[in-house]
Amino acid sequence: MPETDTVDRADWAAALEQVTARHAGDLVTIELLDETYGDLSEAERIPLSSVTYDPRDDVVIVAVGGNSPRYPVMLRHFVAHPTDIDIDETEAGGAGAMRVTADSDSTIVSFHPADAL
Repeated sequence: MPETDTVDRADWAAALEQVTARHAGDLVTIELLDETYGDLSEAERIPLSSVTYDPRDDVVIVAVGGNSPRYPVMLRHFVAHPTDIDIDETEAGGAGAMRVTADSDSTIVSFHPADAL
């Protein structure tokens, strides 16, 4: 059964490092849920490079691509001044998801095992 955890702000950097380690090479879908502009898709099943939190600039960075000839360019999605991070993990080898909330919008990052094409 999936378990969703809201991560304490003090643990954001470490938790996102664990997400990166757990999902390295997995395919990622990034969706932005915005009250003003509606729901937007930013990336669809592109390999994960990293997920990090920069406390100095108060920003979560989701980086995809840039690690193979098929995906030579790295795309970075920034969530400035996040207020909450929720991580939903499934059993080992399964999919998972993460929600980063900032102001009135949310970014949903869905993880798909690379062999699930």
